[in-house]
Amino acid sequence: MASVAEIFPDSTNLKLTELLKEVQLDYSPENTVIINDAVSAIREAINNIPDGIQVTADFAPGFVRDVGADKVEFKFSKPKSIEIGGSYSYQCVAKPDVNVDLFMRLPKECFHEKDYLNYRYHAKRFLYLCMIKKHLKVSSLVQDVKWSAFHNEARKPVLVVYPVARLSGNTVFSLKIIPTAPSLFTLSKLNFERNNIRSLSQESGLLQATPKYNSSILEDMFIEDNAEFIKKTFTGCKELSEALLLLKVWARKRHLFVHDCLNGFLITIIVAYLASTSGKNRINGSMNAMQILRITMDFIANAKVWDSGLFFQPEGERKISNKVRKAQLQSFPVIICDSFADYNLAFRMSLSGFHELRDEAVLALTCMDKCKDRGFDEIFMTKIDFPAKYDYCVRLNLKDNHEFHVSGYCLDDECWRSYEQKVHRVLDQALRLRAKLIRVIWKNTSSEYNFENGLSVLHTEAIFVGITIGSVEEAFKQVVIGPSSEDKEKAREFRNFWGDKATLRMFRDGTIPEVAAWEHEEWERHLIIKEITEHVLMRHLSLPKENIISVVDQLDFVLCHGNKDPISFSQKLLKAFDDLSKHLRLLDDIPLKISSVQSLDSAFRLTSVYPPAPHPLAHKEGTKIKLENPTATCLQPLEVMIQLEGSGNWPMDELAMEKTKSAFLLQIMESLQTKLGITCTATEDDVDIFISGYAFRLKILHERGLGLVKRQGGAQMKRVLSSDKKLFLRGQHASMINGLRGRYPIYGPVVRLAKRWVAAHLFSNKLSDEAIELLVAHLFVKPLPFRTPCSRITGFLRFLRLLSEYDWSFSPLIVDINGDFTPDDDKEINENFMSNRKEIEENTQNNKPAMFLATNYDKESEAWTRQSPTATDIKRLAAYATSSANFLTNIIMKNQTDSYGWECLFRTPLNNYNAVILLHRDKLPHPRSLLFPSEVKQGKQVVRGNPSKTFRPFLLPGDTKVNLEELKSRLMVNFDPLRYFVADIEREFPEMFKVWYDSFGGDAIGLTYSSKISKKRGRDESSGDKDLLDELKSVGQLGKGFVRSVHFLKAPRVSS
Repeated sequence: MASVAEIFPDSTNLKLTELLKEVQLDYSPENTVIINDAVSAIREAINNIPDGIQVTADFAPGFVRDVGADKVEFKFSKPKSIEIGGSYSYQCVAKPDVNVDLFMRLPKECFHEKDYLNYRYHAKRFLYLCMIKKHLKVSSLVQDVKWSAFHNEARKPVLVVYPVARLSGNTVFSLKIIPTAPSLFTLSKLNFERNNIRSLSQESGLLQATPKYNSSILEDMFIEDNAEFIKKTFTGCKELSEALLLLKVWARKRHLFVHDCLNGFLITIIVAYLASTSGKNRINGSMNAMQILRITMDFIANAKVWDSGLFFQPEGERKISNKVRKAQLQSFPVIICDSFADYNLAFRMSLSGFHELRDEAVLALTCMDKCKDRGFDEIFMTKIDFPAKYDYCVRLNLKDNHEFHVSGYCLDDECWRSYEQKVHRVLDQALRLRAKLIRVIWKNTSSEYNFENGLSVLHTEAIFVGITIGSVEEAFKQVVIGPSSEDKEKAREFRNFWGDKATLRMFRDGTIPEVAAWEHEEWERHLIIKEITEHVLMRHLSLPKENIISVVDQLDFVLCHGNKDPISFSQKLLKAFDDLSKHLRLLDDIPLKISSVQSLDSAFRLTSVYPPAPHPLAHKEGTKIKLENPTATCLQPLEVMIQLEGSGNWPMDELAMEKTKSAFLLQIMESLQTKLGITCTATEDDVDIFISGYAFRLKILHERGLGLVKRQGGAQMKRVLSSDKKLFLRGQHASMINGLRGRYPIYGPVVRLAKRWVAAHLFSNKLSDEAIELLVAHLFVKPLPFRTPCSRITGFLRFLRLLSEYDWSFSPLIVDINGDFTPDDDKEINENFMSNRKEIEENTQNNKPAMFLATNYDKESEAWTRQSPTATDIKRLAAYATSSANFLTNIIMKNQTDSYGWECLFRTPLNNYNAVILLHRDKLPHPRSLLFPSEVKQGKQVVRGNPSKTFRPFLLPGDTKVNLEELKSRLMVNFDPLRYFVADIEREFPEMFKVWYDSFGGDAIGLTYSSKISKKRGRDESSGDKDLLDELKSVGQLGKGFVRSVHFLKAPRVSS
């Protein structure tokens, strides 16, 4: 027999072994005795119930009323048997949920031969359990007894008993009492074409078939037989049992154990099918657990036999063809036909649930083929919950809505399941070409619910709708094109569905079809799915808009200025850049012509949080000016890299090369001014060009400068990058990210949210913009075990989880944007990473950068994480990300409708710092980017400062009366007082403070003390606080005119 180690690397084999140890229950004699004693106690308590007790509807009047049963009275008789069944019986319980199934065989004496009609069986079954519960509750060996819906089926509750005893390791376990009813009714009476609920009739007056109701009874009749078949299949086959455990872990991690998708029994029966002659023995005794796992995944994902159904060979002398059996089961979307009664074991599985199961199996196979260690972490360790899995999440609140059960709670199917299908049909028709998968899930039953009270309050939980987008281009289309207006019948159907959204529109080819349109600006098109969903649900299900909560645009407020997203100015920016590029390339009066022009700023690749709007004063001469109110005096420059024609006359010295570049820039400026009348300004280092409302800052790259550092010796000098090297890296990065954004339109908004979150929590100087872009890029180029994110909130949640969960100590993050890395590249990167880790371990100050981001242009992670974040920075960042990810997950799944909950994701607690500096908001250069004004109401105020009278970030109303040139002279390009103030603090107090700030307009700066200060204070604590206060006063003086107040919150921890 092949072992796992022969197929998989040693590390994968070790991980699988450890995982199986973690999830396998200890079937030691000690635990076996404990469980057997608990079962015996339950059996004894039930057998002590006297026979002949009259049981009536009064035991549970609410339940009997709501299922609509009649004639439910019976005299109690003891159950025929109580035996252990389920996964415990063949040692396949998967922890952490340790549950032992007890099959309690109901006595025939309690039932009438026609109790299969009108929910009588279900009512009596429940009343019987009520009697059992009443007597178990008084047992001294039972800690608690609760109800649980069998596979979320409210009409079939089961009892969950929690014994007082615990297993080894203080492990809690429970025993689930599941009623069984073998041979209780005649099988022909439960044929799927028969009607057994007499109140159900079709419009023609004929009785409606009740296949799901009939299946619900058949399940109890044959649950023992099918359990025995499974037990025979798995007993004694260790590899098959291990594979089943791995499958259960996989399904649980992916939230596939849902009432209309998968459960432990179904995944077991699929494996048993593959190991049987019915399944052509696809699994055999020579296979190990991982081979069985892969075969099962491949069968679920790709087998064509699902189209016709899975059929176990009939038991005994029954001879019936699969064709006939399929005809009997045609009302079910998925068929797994048992061998005992030709009933569908998968009668609860919906088509959308099956599609999700297959899709997850496809992803698991892809992980095995493409991920490290055969996808172990992605398949078995990554939690894939609904908010991270689906692109759009919608909640429907039906708490006060009673229309969905107006015809009764339990018909052929339960009203909750019928309503799920109704919602799915409406959304499927509306989003047919936009969505890859739509899941509607109503988890309406709870273990805390008392079923004796009836079913009338089981709809308090919201319906969850998850939508997976197939293509962003399709999803964001603004028009649904319907049939031609000449096709009257189809046109009428189209109008009936879309209502007032339907209209006629003529296209260029002369056709006039019916259309439904959602017109939006480019930056608003993510709202289209939301609006379509709300429209059709309101129209067809009469749901009020406030009861439809679509998680789509709740975080848009952090990217907008007022009601408008500044990304809307991007077309103007790109047009201005194109104009500049043409002008530069056409210059012919400079010694060397310009050969290439490349944008560097993130605004050009649409990943800037707040791209600059055109400034009224940043235009060439002669342009008509219209000042805004207010008009900013601080202008953000946009860097552009140019290259000149080749020449052998460039100097070899770096300083001389930089001076030569400055001379070229001055000539370029002079030529643009004299020939084209373009306004330009120059400083010692930079030239700024004003075109169409934007300031472009030119940078010259010369390839000779790239080699200057490489000729310098020593490992430490290797990290000192020349200005040309930095420009080259920025150019490479800009090109790659721009190409990635073109492939994934949703990438830009996700990056912007990520950058805003990082800055809002004062990490602006710890994690660079480029590093954030690469982290988000990783989510798109290597999304497994997910699909590529197609919505901004889903992508943002995955970004938070990446920060929260990635182990930077042991793994480099390789961002292969173009997908062209070879094994040699991976080997080189890992060698660089190990060398980097060694340096960190040797650095006792813990101030070495700890995030290793490798790309094809930077395999040593020198470009964006060379200075930060350090290990302590990453630890803090991960803690914030964990908190935010958990909070975001919670508000997506709960009924969070107010905006404050969403705002909390970007509100940072200021009490996590030793001191806080508050700034004058009217001195911030970009006050519209301030999300929430900061206030400190604790600690000690050390400094109180007045605002500066000389610095004005905006032109005053009276300033517009002066001439245009004077107004332009007041523009301050690249002046950000916050950035300069932070730099001053870091320069003046390098050994004392660690500075935390929000570069996008925050009015608070956090200060934490360095470890050196903590040690010093530990030696001399008496004078330490006074010295700290004096230093904080010095900080306030350093920012005089800009600092509003300085607050001392808490002293640093004393360290030895």
